[in-house]
Amino acid sequence: GGAARAGQESRCIRLGVYRGVLVRLLLLQAYWALVGGQVRYSVPEEAKAGTVVGRLAQDLGLEAGEPEARRLRLVAQGRRASVEVSGASGALVVSSRLDREELCGKSAPCALRLEVLVERPLRVFHVELEVTDINDNAPVFPAARKNLSIAELSTMPGSRFPLEGASDADVGANAQLSYSLSPSEHFALDLQRSEEYRESLFLVLRKPLDRETVPVHHLVLTASDGGRQPLTGTVELVISVLDANDNAPQFKQSVYKVQLREDAEEGTLVARLNATDPDAGSNAEVTFAASNTFPQKGLNLFLLNPKTGEIGLTGALDFEDVRSYEIQIEATDQGTPPLSGHCKMVVEVLDVNDNAPEVWVTSLSVPVPEDAAVGTVVALLSVSDRDSGANGRVRCSVWPAAPFGLVSTFAGSYSLVLREALDRERVSEYEVEVRAEDGGAPPLRASRGLRVPVSDVNDNAPAFAQAVYTVLARENNAAGAELAAAAGRPASSYVSVDAESGRLWALQPLDYEELQVLQFEVRAVDAGEPALCGNATVQLFVLDENDNAPALLPPVGGGPGVGASGSAVPGALWAWASWGAPAGQVVAKIRAVDADSGYNAWLRYELWEPRGKGPFRVGLYSGEVSTARALEEADGPRQRLVIVVRDHGEPARSATATLSVSLVEGAEAALAAAGSSGSGLRPAEGGASAESTTTTTTNVWLVVAICAVSSLFLLAVVLYGAARWAPRAAVLSGPGPATLVCASEVGSWSYSQRQSRSLCLADGAGKSDLMNWKPSLIRTPNSPEH
Repeated sequence: GGAARAGQESRCIRLGVYRGVLVRLLLLQAYWALVGGQVRYSVPEEAKAGTVVGRLAQDLGLEAGEPEARRLRLVAQGRRASVEVSGASGALVVSSRLDREELCGKSAPCALRLEVLVERPLRVFHVELEVTDINDNAPVFPAARKNLSIAELSTMPGSRFPLEGASDADVGANAQLSYSLSPSEHFALDLQRSEEYRESLFLVLRKPLDRETVPVHHLVLTASDGGRQPLTGTVELVISVLDANDNAPQFKQSVYKVQLREDAEEGTLVARLNATDPDAGSNAEVTFAASNTFPQKGLNLFLLNPKTGEIGLTGALDFEDVRSYEIQIEATDQGTPPLSGHCKMVVEVLDVNDNAPEVWVTSLSVPVPEDAAVGTVVALLSVSDRDSGANGRVRCSVWPAAPFGLVSTFAGSYSLVLREALDRERVSEYEVEVRAEDGGAPPLRASRGLRVPVSDVNDNAPAFAQAVYTVLARENNAAGAELAAAAGRPASSYVSVDAESGRLWALQPLDYEELQVLQFEVRAVDAGEPALCGNATVQLFVLDENDNAPALLPPVGGGPGVGASGSAVPGALWAWASWGAPAGQVVAKIRAVDADSGYNAWLRYELWEPRGKGPFRVGLYSGEVSTARALEEADGPRQRLVIVVRDHGEPARSATATLSVSLVEGAEAALAAAGSSGSGLRPAEGGASAESTTTTTTNVWLVVAICAVSSLFLLAVVLYGAARWAPRAAVLSGPGPATLVCASEVGSWSYSQRQSRSLCLADGAGKSDLMNWKPSLIRTPNSPEH
């Protein structure tokens, strides 16, 4: 019946407390403004699931809809929280049973520290939730029955017998206990309260006992708490009246205080107690026993020697678990009946630095963009130490010291923030270590490693390895042959650059006789937002090939020689020589040119027919046909000479000229020369001197031209060899251009027919068509692959 009444009273109390919840919630918003950023709420324990604790989103200044958009949520630390944030409303509601005694034990007030996170931007708020006590626990005695033995007569009125008080799991007024004893003319209660220790309860004898009248006294001890509807607990006192042993053992003091370090070893002597009994014989022989220990786990930590009164340590102490123990000691003599004396021993546990700090990462926002602003929060951390005092004071640092730092946001909470600008191209990922050290002697340390990758932003324009590239290509190359590796877009019909691979291709065969040097600009564009670009200049030198055969020039002042029929005969020349002309007389001069350059254009003349020792010879490089000996009538009226003109190319190319020399008298030769001075005929006598002078001058200029072209050819060969065998294939290099921000560009790259052309860009499609140029070696067609 008493338990049912207690349950009804508890439910009534809860209803009354719930009515006060709304009033408390209205006061929280004003309190939020006073505390400067920390929200505090209060909720009674045992509140039903779904009970609204507070309008968290509104108190944090969030608009309607923002809690869900910004992912308002709680960060649990340590033990599981029994509250949660409602999705769209942002209200803080009870999610599971709140038991103040389970959460905080006897600690008061019972405050839960919660961390609330919102994103975009990332912020942390600290919420303190106080769980208020309701009177939901009745006082409980250690046992339902207590047996006492009191001797008759020898026990004088006023004698005191310690009783084990009740305990109440509640706190505050709900745990303030009062005691009452069932009516008795022999006994009364005495409750002694102390600010330093738990109350001491004694049963006081009011008048002597008479065993023959009442051998056993049955009393009920009731403990009532201080709730509005007080709850009670009872214990039955069974008092047996014994015959005389009228002196009980006595301790020197009623309370003994002992301090013991928490790292004390097992077997350490805690205290040595002594009690005296003025009786003699067996009535003075005292044994010791521990009648009660608070908390109960102390029973397994301390061992009392019943004969000597020595108390030894039998287990490990933990300051963070229990800071003090109270042990009720009873000294009992061997009389009949035995008498007892009592004392209390308080063991205070001293803290030592035996707990290292602990570091938790509550939130980590990675990767970090390399353009993140200084002060950006990268991670939220929580640090704690179970020790107390200086042993529990923790200092935190971050290693390496740059580019991140720690900012203390709340007691035990830190933010890892960006202190310096990042550069992904220099460091793409950081291994950050957060180090914690407490204030103990010696200090204990702990650390937590974080991997912070850096994400890329488009802050670097493409850079060519060189500002200028030199490429050598032979003429008559096959269309589509690769010339070099570069990056570019269309600029003419000669070459093109593949937009993806950066390779330089020939669109058509190159002709040295048409184009010797082609210079153009190449631009590389990345796919960033915005796109960045870089430029380089390519100089394409065309190397001459022996692709042109020598060409015979017509006679000075006229066309080809005229045959007997009067029709033009290609490659046939006519000349006249007089009989008796001396050796060395110049009869005619064969003129030819070659469109090539250098050795490919250096011509030599050979007499092909007649072979052997004929009357004529040809100058090897001058092309002059002269007499090899004096002409005789035996040589006949006409000589047919076949002259081959060859260049020095590989392979050599040639042309053939046919010269018909008519042998006449000296006067006829003179007339023939005068009549056909512009037809290419060579007089045998009078005109030889003037023509010889002109021929000599022409030969000089031809030699000069050949030397100049040969020098250019040798220079081209040297440049080609350097480009082929140098560690980097490019001949010229220089610093890259300044960074440019470019728009998207697509299409193939080609170059105009002009020998030097800047790149002309056209806007186009998306990033997939952008040329992505990675600086590489310029390769000539014969260079090896790298």
